[in-house]
Amino acid sequence: MIDEIRKRLMNSGGELSDEQVMACIEEIVLNDGRQRPFHEYGPLIRRLYARLRSKLGILDLYMKDERVNEIMINGPDTFFFETREGIVQLEESFESVEELEEVIRNIAAAVHREINEMHPILDARLSDGSRVNAVYKNIAAGGPILTIRKFAKERIRMADMIAGGTISAECAEFLYELVRCGYNLFICGGTSSGKTTFLNALSEAIPKDERVIVIEDSAELQLHHIRNLVQMECHQANAMGQGAVSMDMLIKTSLRMRPDRIIVGEVRGKEVADMLQAMNTGHDGSMSTGHGNSVEGMLRRLEAMYLMSAQIPMDAIRAQIVEGIDVLVHLGRLGPGRRMVMEVQELLDFENGKYVLNPLFTLDENQNLTSTGNALQRTRKMQLKGNT
Repeated sequence: MIDEIRKRLMNSGGELSDEQVMACIEEIVLNDGRQRPFHEYGPLIRRLYARLRSKLGILDLYMKDERVNEIMINGPDTFFFETREGIVQLEESFESVEELEEVIRNIAAAVHREINEMHPILDARLSDGSRVNAVYKNIAAGGPILTIRKFAKERIRMADMIAGGTISAECAEFLYELVRCGYNLFICGGTSSGKTTFLNALSEAIPKDERVIVIEDSAELQLHHIRNLVQMECHQANAMGQGAVSMDMLIKTSLRMRPDRIIVGEVRGKEVADMLQAMNTGHDGSMSTGHGNSVEGMLRRLEAMYLMSAQIPMDAIRAQIVEGIDVLVHLGRLGPGRRMVMEVQELLDFENGKYVLNPLFTLDENQNLTSTGNALQRTRKMQLKGNT
């Protein structure tokens, strides 16, 4: 059917408008002699139009579908997408490896980047905020790989998370108070556990008259209520290997911008050292996220990432971590589409080879987030804000 449409369009001569292309597709679909249920005609016509007319090809339909959170393509004939209900495999495919490659190149060109055998990895952000990662066929055994995490047009608020079971109302109120009083929070969890979404919701508690500097690999946070807001994102090097702007560079320059708070979207490497120094130099209320399987696991990862920046005694690194981070929040996934806060722990000290933690909220035997009954030990910031 696609071949017939293409032949008809080529024989028509001249550049056709979108309306003319759609009319041609409709005529061929309606007169191809196959008996289809009435409700299938519309989707089929839209798929054919997207494939022939959109630079994203058939992906255009899923990019416009608000139910889809993430698109995963493992080669030209293996499609998955994720919704709130979980991951679903589609009976969908590109015509060829070349068609998928063309879509990937179109995406790269739209953000002024290139992907080819010399530069086989693309990591970028689309104009709507969606994050894109692509891997070229010369390093992907099953064909080109494309992953798109769509940007949520409407931010998820803490009230939505309470209603959805991500966090209890008691814990949300407690964390809100910590943010308002200027405690330094670190949010950790596995891939796609909702760290950035949770950080975005927590930011609602930041007083709107403070100056906030946001640093991200790709801009995702939506802090619309903050009037004095600066948002910066990293920049990868061009084809000549020039022009790279790393997260540690942005953290260093943010310290000269007179911030009240610094929010670092996600730490992955040596920028941890600069983030912790920022937290230790009077920028109370700073927040960040990172990949970790537990609170204890995240603290060990922070040590390892710090060592990427400088070879200093481990005791000095641990002292920076303990002094810089007040409370850690760990998020996880309990099932398809279900993300929730697993634990909230206060970081107190490091003794006898272990971090001293004060559990504040944990999951009970019924997987409900409940208070441990332990009181917050670091109360100085609460007292400074007039709370006891």
